[in-house]
Amino acid sequence: MRFFKAIAFATFLSGLAGTVAHAEDVINAVHFTPAQNGYAKSFLKFVDKVNERGKGVVKITVRGGPEVIPNPQLGTAQKSGLIDMINTPAGLYLEMVPEGEVLSASTITPWESRANGGWDLLNEIYAKKANAHLLLHIDGGTGFHMFTVDAPAMTPDGAIDFTKLKIRSSPLYRQFFETLGTTVIVQNAGDVYTALERGVINANAYPVMGYASFGWDKFTKYRIDPSFFQTDVLVSMNKKKWDSLTPESRRILNEVAIEYEKESYELNKAETARLAQEMVDKGQKVVEMTGAGREKFLATAAKASWDRMAQRDPTNIEQLRKLFP
Repeated sequence: MRFFKAIAFATFLSGLAGTVAHAEDVINAVHFTPAQNGYAKSFLKFVDKVNERGKGVVKITVRGGPEVIPNPQLGTAQKSGLIDMINTPAGLYLEMVPEGEVLSASTITPWESRANGGWDLLNEIYAKKANAHLLLHIDGGTGFHMFTVDAPAMTPDGAIDFTKLKIRSSPLYRQFFETLGTTVIVQNAGDVYTALERGVINANAYPVMGYASFGWDKFTKYRIDPSFFQTDVLVSMNKKKWDSLTPESRRILNEVAIEYEKESYELNKAETARLAQEMVDKGQKVVEMTGAGREKFLATAAKASWDRMAQRDPTNIEQLRKLFP
């Protein structure tokens, strides 16, 4: 019921936007995390930069986060035009665009993918499959970690014993975790606190950024290193809405997107280091995988992503492998 109310609200807002003077393009947006989370705060910085530079030309109006449109419906809501812009990980709608997983599988920077043509190819795929125009890969540069309630058992090769874990997962890394032998439970971020509190899960996976904002660090006292994948958060627009913008609006959005893509990359790395240390200072311990076990862990992560992309749609795999090493 809440989702349908959100749809009606978004439709109403779109109608209002259509009555605004043509001198200013108005874009309605939502973000995937609660407002206090670091990812939402970063997106709001991008919005502020667009609105400052685009004053009188283009304006992004943020309607809220998952309380407006739940995460599983974000891709569909944008594709249908119920919302103009979304800030969300590619991993949340891989069933619509499986190629989005390339962002997490690759180790190159967002600006490197723009330079070698990879970003343009991915944008073409999103336009075709999701009716979306990609603006920027925001908050790149860091990865995901496993966090456990208890000290993990180690194996002779330097890895942890994954079979002991009942881990919360997102769709992005479900197949990877299953390959490792963990018991996987896919949950929305909003359900994780209760699952940890009740012992339904004894491990979680998420970037350091925003982790403590959910209160999960109260239960997970161990962080497993190294990280895996690369964060895959995107800012994208409904393609019909993008095409309807004035050339000046599109120019401003593109300029700010390219600038903030690199700025947010550096900010994310610095903020991740700060937040990681903050959790350590509060008692969280770091467990480092080493040797052959560590190398196998990282190789398995990369292989799982490419295997799943190939299984879902092999059409663009060869090109993507060349452009997203």
